[in-house]
Amino acid sequence: MPRPPDLFDREAEWADLERFVSSGAPGLRIGILYGRRRTGKSFLLRRLCRAYGGQYHMAQEEEPLPALQRFADAVAAGRGLGPGQLRFQDWDEALRTALRPVPSADGRPALVVLDELPYLLAHPLGAQLPSALQTLVDESRDTGGEGPRGRVILCGSALAVMSDLLSGAKALRGRAELDLLLRPFGYRTTSAYYGIRDLETAFGMYAFFGGTPGYRDLVGGASPQSTSELEDLLLATVFNPSHALFGEAGYLLREDPRIQDRALYLSVLGAVAAGATSPAKVAAALGRDQRSLHHPLDVLTTSGFLIKDEDLLLQRRPVLRLADPVVRLHQLVTTPRLAAFEERKALPAWRAAEHTVSAQILGPAFEQLAREWTSRHASTRTLGGPIGEVGSTVVNDPAGRQQHEIDVVALDEGERRQAHSPVIRAIGEAKASDRARTLADLDRLDRIRGLLIARGVRAASAKLLLFGRSGFDINLTRAAAERHDVELVDLHRIWRGE
Repeated sequence: MPRPPDLFDREAEWADLERFVSSGAPGLRIGILYGRRRTGKSFLLRRLCRAYGGQYHMAQEEEPLPALQRFADAVAAGRGLGPGQLRFQDWDEALRTALRPVPSADGRPALVVLDELPYLLAHPLGAQLPSALQTLVDESRDTGGEGPRGRVILCGSALAVMSDLLSGAKALRGRAELDLLLRPFGYRTTSAYYGIRDLETAFGMYAFFGGTPGYRDLVGGASPQSTSELEDLLLATVFNPSHALFGEAGYLLREDPRIQDRALYLSVLGAVAAGATSPAKVAAALGRDQRSLHHPLDVLTTSGFLIKDEDLLLQRRPVLRLADPVVRLHQLVTTPRLAAFEERKALPAWRAAEHTVSAQILGPAFEQLAREWTSRHASTRTLGGPIGEVGSTVVNDPAGRQQHEIDVVALDEGERRQAHSPVIRAIGEAKASDRARTLADLDRLDRIRGLLIARGVRAASAKLLLFGRSGFDINLTRAAAERHDVELVDLHRIWRGE
């Protein structure tokens, strides 16, 4: 089938879905598609159903019987019948009917998409769905493909609910062929998606909005081409109490049915955004016992709101960080100055947060960009060979009585994280400040490499990567040109080079 003309990027995901739907495998096949809100799941699946004549159905928050009847009406419409002409007793009957081939389908297996599945699972009647599908799949296998046949795709935004469908002793464990997580766009794709040509603006857009494609609909298709235009966009959307993005953090939390006390969960997110990178620090920031936060932290992590970054070299507790830039912006800028934003004093409130934005938003975002560039875009020539995992670590400096955080660590291909004596291909530091990087930065990175070697890490031939948002002074540029083990990476190289 030709690729939908209005589908931006998603080549790999579209190919996976097409392969699943058009597979000649007999019987009934189940697929799972999930991802955070506004990543484009429904957009993708509606186009898949158009291309392959599938039955697309989006569940809503409603009582179980009306939900089942609305599905019945959708199936009826696909067969040329009117509302109310089909009625189902339960979801087993509903699925069996929906999977019967339509006469005009040219022998293709039926395709049924159930979007926003967690809404259906929230009620006892809808909770039968996985078991009903299990029965149909098993019948299909037992009869050698003569029983129920077709393709069913289950979709939802509640990550914990969707990923749990295939876990442990759940009904669909071992019965789903497709398990596809739809992620936000990477930074280069995001810039192309918004049509941004100015690199400083592209960096700011990614730091503030991330790569969630659905946000573009909420910003009116805006395409800022300067930092001033980006500031105007922020003031008109994220910092505007009349705009949907102003309350996006609260909307996102509603995705997970386990989150009832939103004030507590927002407070946890706020503490992490402000620098509480461990459970103990979060508990201290909230004035709570650490044990009382085990469940909220687990929920936020399994729901995709928090990310646990494991140290690449050391066995130590992971560092917590926020997954969504819009939530981070809300927690660090909007919440502390909520009264000013609600009183429409957005510009002075935004300017007052300048230091916070620089240190706690732009800085971490640039460090993440450096890791993403190293992992996805840097060439083997740049890194001195093929690489494996990319992450960060902390290096103790006993003589200097301090610790050094390394923003970028690239292991050699095939190396395991936290191994006893790993081979490192590259280490790097990223600075998002408005000052050019100097020879002092290179000297520091040289010293850190020496500390790693002294610790038994095989880093003697590791490349030294210096990432600078504001470039590099002439002395550093000359020194790097004379060394084969140093790479300078500015915004242009992050976006355009390798």
